Amino acid sequence: MPVDKVEARRHYANKNILAPMVRIGTLPSRLLALQYGADLVYSEELIDHRLAQCKRIENDTLGTIDFVQDESSRPMFQTCSEERDRVVLQMGTSDPERALKVAKLVEKDVFGIDVNMGCPKEYSTKGGMGAALLETPEKVRAILTTLVEGVNIPITCKIRILPKLEDTLALVKLIEETGVVALGVHGRLKEERPRHPVHADVIKKIAETVSIPVIANGGSNDIISSYKDIEKFRSMAGASSVMIARSAQWNMSVFRKEGLLPVHDVIKDYLKIAIMYDNHFINCKFCIQEVMREKLEGEIGKQLHASVSLREICCIWDLESLYDEAESNRRKIKEKLRKSGLAELPDAKRLKLSNIVEMDFVLKRCEYDLKKGRSPKTILHDWTKKNKISPPIYQTECRKTDRQFQSTLTVNAKTYRCTTWARNKRLSEQSAAVVCLRSLGVDDGKLEPVVRKVANGESALT
Repeated sequence: MPVDKVEARRHYANKNILAPMVRIGTLPSRLLALQYGADLVYSEELIDHRLAQCKRIENDTLGTIDFVQDESSRPMFQTCSEERDRVVLQMGTSDPERALKVAKLVEKDVFGIDVNMGCPKEYSTKGGMGAALLETPEKVRAILTTLVEGVNIPITCKIRILPKLEDTLALVKLIEETGVVALGVHGRLKEERPRHPVHADVIKKIAETVSIPVIANGGSNDIISSYKDIEKFRSMAGASSVMIARSAQWNMSVFRKEGLLPVHDVIKDYLKIAIMYDNHFINCKFCIQEVMREKLEGEIGKQLHASVSLREICCIWDLESLYDEAESNRRKIKEKLRKSGLAELPDAKRLKLSNIVEMDFVLKRCEYDLKKGRSPKTILHDWTKKNKISPPIYQTECRKTDRQFQSTLTVNAKTYRCTTWARNKRLSEQSAAVVCLRSLGVDDGKLEPVVRKVANGESALT
């Protein structure tokens, strides 16, 4: 069924939107923004090369739709029914056909697709994506037209302004002709950064030039610090809607009509959602640090910095019982699925019985002494020497899409590896050594847990 353009444009009019930004465009942040009053939310920018390699998986344990590259990797994009009609996937692309492939992959799970034509960072522009597209209007036309004609969900794009106003206006007229239902405008040149004033007057000229809704972006540093400022920026820019990134990153309750909430209330609300969806610890830690900002120097900030798991973060805000309950419920669901004969889910911990022994875990530096001769690799090497076996042979693969590493090692004609990819070669080899040592029943050198104090005064193990 073709997109009802009039209805879609109406949907983008008079909206407050959580803009895409690395790590705050993930599921918990998006759901919290909606909870506080955002009308639409964007995913973090996802590069088409990577997303095109993903498979769509229904995760019955979490109640989510996960797009994953392989069973051992975290979802590249994750969504759920709660945001189905309000989430827009933002894509980085330079190729019409590849963009269409990705759009078709996610079409039934998102409200719309946005093409990022404003990112000024080198990783994007070097690949002909982001702000590089501003200099190739015919490619802009090809990408947007292909998407508009190829899928039955709304298509939008987000741009930065050009040095000359007439060039900017010519570009937005071209974009309007492709059939997109709305246009996001970051009111800065690609060379400008948040410290430079936003050009709200240029956004206003654009809004007067096109008939589609214009979404004003770039007001966080200059103008927007609370809900009442959203309307001020909308009026200055003459825009239909306002897109917010950094102000929301610092305090998601910027969308509350009633005003900002205290920082620790926002963090607790965020953690409740992160627990529900088993969000990755590193992502949670980053998002909370962004909310705390200047408070990171205090005692709670120091505890957050030292945390090594989501449960430890939950302890700081007295949410460990909620975390434990969620974990228990997930285990019950997985066991029920296992007994029903359904295939294991991608996040299930597993030890595969095959010609390759595999285990699924994340090696944490704090759990091993990797520098003083007691690393898993050293222990394994000493074990093979003692038993007069040939030394381990390591083969390491680097996944080009995200520069993650996985090592496979062979000892005594048997092969071992950890299914979780590591951020560098050294950690991936140490992980493979741990798999081997545990399978052999040899102590892998894991350190005894250290007892530390958390905010509520109770002891916590690490």
